[in-house]
Amino acid sequence: MSNNMREQLKHAVHDQANQSLELLDHYLNLPSVSAQHRAIPETVAFVSDLLTGIGAEVKVLDDLGGNPVIYGFLPAGDGGNPAKTLLFYDHYDVQPPDPLDEWDSEPFEATLKEGILYARGTADNKGTLMQRIAAIKALEETSGLPCNVKFLIEGEEEIGSPSLPVYLKKYAELFQSDACIWEFGSTDAKERVQLYAGIKGSAYYEFHAKSAAIDLHSSLAAVVDNPAWRLVQALSSMKNQNNDITVEGFYDEIEAPDEELIKLVRAIPFEEEALRDTYKITRPLITAARGEVAQDALMLAPTFTICGMVSGYTGEGTKTVLPKEAKVKIDCRMVPGQTGEHLLACFKRHLARHGFSDITVDLIESQRAYRSDIHDPFLNLVKKTAEEAYEHEAIMYPNSAGTGPMYVFNEYLHLPIVSTGVGWVQSKAHAPNESIRMNDYVNGSVHMAYLLTDFAAE
Repeated sequence: MSNNMREQLKHAVHDQANQSLELLDHYLNLPSVSAQHRAIPETVAFVSDLLTGIGAEVKVLDDLGGNPVIYGFLPAGDGGNPAKTLLFYDHYDVQPPDPLDEWDSEPFEATLKEGILYARGTADNKGTLMQRIAAIKALEETSGLPCNVKFLIEGEEEIGSPSLPVYLKKYAELFQSDACIWEFGSTDAKERVQLYAGIKGSAYYEFHAKSAAIDLHSSLAAVVDNPAWRLVQALSSMKNQNNDITVEGFYDEIEAPDEELIKLVRAIPFEEEALRDTYKITRPLITAARGEVAQDALMLAPTFTICGMVSGYTGEGTKTVLPKEAKVKIDCRMVPGQTGEHLLACFKRHLARHGFSDITVDLIESQRAYRSDIHDPFLNLVKKTAEEAYEHEAIMYPNSAGTGPMYVFNEYLHLPIVSTGVGWVQSKAHAPNESIRMNDYVNGSVHMAYLLTDFAAE
């Protein structure tokens, strides 16, 4: 594509991105919280209409349970390359908006202030889907769609995508493509574009201790064991004050990174000041205390995290009870090779060996880690076109510190995956006042148009 045609496409994308804001507002107003089963049918209908509106063949797949998976297909236009197909992965569900009192505006009413759009789902991931649609519309109105495009848009990403594997297994041929653009990404504190070629896995557990049928008077703590203390003691045997995970076998499955990958990870900048500012962190980073490289921990090491604990009385004032039971939610971010099932066995064995056989542990959900081949040319293409569109440096991370269902995509579709999206350093996805900047929304749309064009020409 000539420079003149490139510039025409850029202007067309800008126009489409601005025109798409009304539709984006309607999309954000739908409270599609999968964890609470809210507005799912309405959102499926809205997204289906969005795809139909750009000329896509649409199928709503709902024969295998769970929230429907939406399939969309657009063929290459006249003069395009029908031998190349790019798959976009997105999700129409969002996180609950709680805590509501920390929002500065209504979470499901899109609010634009000083070039920043606030609402639940702006960054994760409704804004990203809309910028991809804006890019496609601009291409259709200028040079034509340069290659085939497919969409897989699911409604359970925020609850661990439990139904997605069976849909991918059954409909693998339908979604077969040459490469995939994933659902998230952002610019960092220095406006560099962050791209991710993989993702950590995740396993979520519930530990449970119980000592009686009802809560007891706290005076009986002199003779009756406390399940909350049991859990605290068990957990302290699994991770020490130096943040070492001491569960036997926890690291056994890990595929050791090679020197090239380690070198790549350590070359990636880590902005501690931006991290502290965004989340108002008050404690020293645990990697600093351990003398570790933060990048290594974020991308190459697993975690063992207490997400929440419940036991006894936690309301206002006093109530002197000895709780009948205690529960704790545990999240483990896994690296390639690890499985939630293996860690479950490790936890059970550890509890039994350390005198806590009365504590039960259940695996709630699990997703494995995935990392694209860092040498695949698709990764460089995404990076190159991002730098052209944003007119800024782009950084290719070998994987994100977060989680999503990339592993099952590779299991059934066998394709390189890169994640990029519409976020910025203050997007606060999953938190109150989630937002995107309009400038990033437009630049991201241009990126997708450039990527589709160059991908078809490879």
